[in-house]
Amino acid sequence: MGKAAAARKLASAAVYGGGGLSAAGAAIYGLLRAEAGLARRTIGEPKDGPPPDATGWYGRGRPGPAIRIALFGDSSAAGYGVHRVEETPGALLASGVAEAADRRVHLREYAVVGAQSSHLGAQIDQALKTTPDVAVILIGANDVTHTVLPSASVRHLGEGVRRLRQAESVVVVGTCPDLGTIQPIAPPLKQVARSWSRRLAAAQTIAVVEAGGRSVSLGSILGPEFAAAPAILFGPDRFHPSADGYRALASVLLPSVLAALGLLPDEEVERAHRERAVVLPVANAAVEAVRHPGTELDGTEVSGDQRGLRGRWVRLRHRGRQQQGDVESPDEVESAEASQTVG
Repeated sequence: MGKAAAARKLASAAVYGGGGLSAAGAAIYGLLRAEAGLARRTIGEPKDGPPPDATGWYGRGRPGPAIRIALFGDSSAAGYGVHRVEETPGALLASGVAEAADRRVHLREYAVVGAQSSHLGAQIDQALKTTPDVAVILIGANDVTHTVLPSASVRHLGEGVRRLRQAESVVVVGTCPDLGTIQPIAPPLKQVARSWSRRLAAAQTIAVVEAGGRSVSLGSILGPEFAAAPAILFGPDRFHPSADGYRALASVLLPSVLAALGLLPDEEVERAHRERAVVLPVANAAVEAVRHPGTELDGTEVSGDQRGLRGRWVRLRHRGRQQQGDVESPDEVESAEASQTVG
């Protein structure tokens, strides 16, 4: 079975039930279960307190109405391992959006250290009370290290994206990173974790796009960069990113968040029109995204049709990284008028 077919089967299992595992996949799953506990003991449990909460107002002195951002997921979204709020993904993204849009931004962070895809529902329950303009989700690594069946992980993610889209929020999902680069994970688990996380990322991509969101592959964030400079881009536990690592993560996500909000600079829009678009069926596009980290995928049409014989049509983009300017610390309170724009 090819990689695209395997990803399609796994995503289908998430929708219609079943484990989505071939005999080979079951063997990988068994090995992962046997050795994941050892890797977790090597990495250790979180020893620090919770990371700084990035919830608050950004874009001081900028006009309204405020752009509302909700941030969901696990420790990679919460910014575990850093001690200054300005170093967290939430502050990096909110400051970047405020600067690019020249508007106030209100970020609400719902991410929890240790969260798995099954926890997204509870996080989204809280967020839907405020109807965010854009939802950013980073989830999946803990599903791999806790040996959650990929079909279950993908089902929870797809349901979460659908709920947010039904609430008219645009959704950007950073898919599961390549866990084969994590230093404390030794062979053969390293190879198993790499295969498993890439398979999950491809299936996540299919589920996200089918549910109306857009995905960004994050393999490069825990991939070649981290392998080349682990002392800089990994935190002290050699598992979670450092402040520089989170900055690299935000630089990949920010252009897609701006695109989802319709806030890309005019020159970026013109460049995208000049370039030849790459359009593929969703499963093939998902595999390409895993192979080429930093790829953004969202649904499109071919000859007026959203779907072909092989499923949903998807456009692949490589937006590049957007360098972060000054990063603000959040204000807890904004004016009464601005607060009413958030609800």
